[in-house]
Amino acid sequence: MMTDSPGTTVRDPVCGMMIDPATAAGRFEHGGKTYFFCHPGCLERFRADPEAFLQPLPLVGIRRSGDAGPASPPPPAPSPPAPGTIWVCPMDPEIRQDHPGACPRCGMALEPETATATEEDNPELRAMTRRLVVAAIVTVPLVLLTMMSMGPRSALHGLPAWLEALLATPVVLWAGGTFFARAWTSLARRSPNMFTLIGLGVGVAYVYSVVATLAPGLFPASLRGHDGRIATYFESAAAIVTLALLGQVLELRARGRTGAAIRALLNLAPKTGRLLADDGSERDVPLESVKRGDRLRVRPGEIVPVDGVLLEGTSAVDESMLTGEAMPVVKAAGAHVTAATLNSTGAFVMRAERVGAETLLAQIVRMVSDAQRSRAPVQQVADRVARIFVPAVVAAALLTFVVWALVGPQPRLAHALVNAVAVLIIACPCALGLATPMSIMVATGKAATWGVLFKNAEAIETLRDVDTLVLDKTGTLTEGKPRLTAVLPAPGGNEDELLALAAAVERGSEHPLGAAIVTAANARHLPAKQPSAFQSQTGKGVTGTVDGRKVALGTTKLLDDLKIAVDADARALAEARRADGDTVLFAAVDGRLAGLLAIADPVKGSAPQALAQLRAAGMRIVMLTGDHRATAEVTARKLGIDEVIAEVLPQDKAHEVKRLQDEGHVVAMAGDGVNDAPALAQAHVGIAMGTGTDVAMRTAAVTLVRGDLRGIVRARALSRATMANIHQNLLFAFIYNILGIPLAAGVLYPAFGWLLSPMIAATAMSFSSVSVIGNALRLRRVRLPDA
Repeated sequence: MMTDSPGTTVRDPVCGMMIDPATAAGRFEHGGKTYFFCHPGCLERFRADPEAFLQPLPLVGIRRSGDAGPASPPPPAPSPPAPGTIWVCPMDPEIRQDHPGACPRCGMALEPETATATEEDNPELRAMTRRLVVAAIVTVPLVLLTMMSMGPRSALHGLPAWLEALLATPVVLWAGGTFFARAWTSLARRSPNMFTLIGLGVGVAYVYSVVATLAPGLFPASLRGHDGRIATYFESAAAIVTLALLGQVLELRARGRTGAAIRALLNLAPKTGRLLADDGSERDVPLESVKRGDRLRVRPGEIVPVDGVLLEGTSAVDESMLTGEAMPVVKAAGAHVTAATLNSTGAFVMRAERVGAETLLAQIVRMVSDAQRSRAPVQQVADRVARIFVPAVVAAALLTFVVWALVGPQPRLAHALVNAVAVLIIACPCALGLATPMSIMVATGKAATWGVLFKNAEAIETLRDVDTLVLDKTGTLTEGKPRLTAVLPAPGGNEDELLALAAAVERGSEHPLGAAIVTAANARHLPAKQPSAFQSQTGKGVTGTVDGRKVALGTTKLLDDLKIAVDADARALAEARRADGDTVLFAAVDGRLAGLLAIADPVKGSAPQALAQLRAAGMRIVMLTGDHRATAEVTARKLGIDEVIAEVLPQDKAHEVKRLQDEGHVVAMAGDGVNDAPALAQAHVGIAMGTGTDVAMRTAAVTLVRGDLRGIVRARALSRATMANIHQNLLFAFIYNILGIPLAAGVLYPAFGWLLSPMIAATAMSFSSVSVIGNALRLRRVRLPDA
């Protein structure tokens, strides 16, 4: 029994956290025991379903008194959807409601919009499974008895129709009731779907059989068999319902697996963090209670709880769960760490900066969820077909009935009815509707595990056709962490004085080059002065007043605008530094040139290999930068880039992308800064570096979590695999219906005497959907390039 004796700790049965009963957030009596909880949320989940959390704990991970290290919580049980959950249709994301059920447009089961770490209890799957079990228990004996009674010498020959009706009725009316309800809804909303065809097929077979049983005299002699009886189809109606339920259950289970990637990401986050109080004490607290600015200790082998900055300590952090890169990254004081990454070696203290929904992990999950609900342009093909498909199938079934009733063999009406029902059942368009969304859901989840985030399905489709990749330089091709390499004062000037003035005016700037200057000044312990009258001219530089002196720092364009002369010697010196790959800034003080500052930004180590692979795939590579041409060309030569568009102002970057598009190219633009946002929006596919600005990431359709260009290689490979998978699904769905409908109508009967029974049609219909989903799930095993 749980107690609150002083000095003891107990386990929260929901999250597994060890807590002191005296400071517990709540308690609950159940089965004669008192259970304690670390957080009100755990209490509410336990109160809703205690038995779900009271299963025996596995021996592995249970901590005994005195054991070191955190205890492993029990495996999470499926949880009911949280209050306020919005349910959406996987094929029609605009269909939204506050309760589970079927989509009124397509009939598919609605799914929770917000992903959770545990696989939620799916009420639709639970209900369908219950109906399937009952239907199978009744249908199997019914079909067997019917088959055994067919032989003229069978002991069961002449099985009473009323017995068949007695067995089939609960299957059709109760187990199949959901199909009839959805069929009626589809007709009432004038949006026919697969359930329309199932409802019509089962309904016709069942009603015909009931009338034949209760009032056989209403039927002409042409419908009677050799024994004078009217043929009934109770077993067919029951079998169709059972097989349709089987298909729904398999489909719902398979669709549930598409959310595995999101659940895997969410499960990376720990449930608690170790909070450091101002008095130096430490305690584990629920992650929900961690606030921005809190200090947290992360020990070796623990998961980083939130996004933040290291304050003390050094460690190697494994970020593979978010980026796909196996090599741990060394972190020291001042470095950023990300929630859900693994602290491999040393212990450190961090300051929480982004918590809850603000963390990178939460943003990734949100982007993946949104992408999975989006619709690819190729889906429009399936939508147009689906709008006319169901009416066309009904017309085909009516034509089948008429032809068989007029020219078919005796009993003509019986053959006409059976074949018409087979056409209705086999032609259900569920496989066609699932072809695109299932592939998109699996692909976006797969991409997230490799550090590639697609904003929508359109980006996946378009990226496959991209033939021109435009790349910004700073922060995209280079590290984006420039460092000052030289301070070159004018004759008679002082190096430290020039650097101090430049750093002072750059303190109001957010540009990476400015940050490099400020960092260098701080390293020399120069006085940190504050500027006044600060102004930033995008793409040119900054101006301000420092200790009464007017300071300008930037390109020659800025100095030209200020009517400040730059002599030939200074220009030649700048060109020489640029030839070495440096970016050169001109500094002016009180209207006179005061010197130059040279800054270098190293090329990303992964960039040469990534660009080589993209070129090998036939991609045209273009560098687009605001840097001086000489500096840009040095970087381009290092990376083997032939086309360089340099000295471009931010507002003109989008124009350059538009120019390439007007030439007939499908253009992707990769960048990381605010100044890249217009070009990212203009491109067919905008690609943002996850290490860049939020503005760039909001504008782009694809985000590379760690800013690694190899992510573009992977994204394009996955795009091509996804579109191939979608085309396979669509081809299968179209061929299936093109071949299935004529077979069900009986076109092979005159030549071979072959007919397709409604039961076989129902089996084919159910497994066609499962086949499409199974093909989509193959994307989880796609081997992306090992870039």
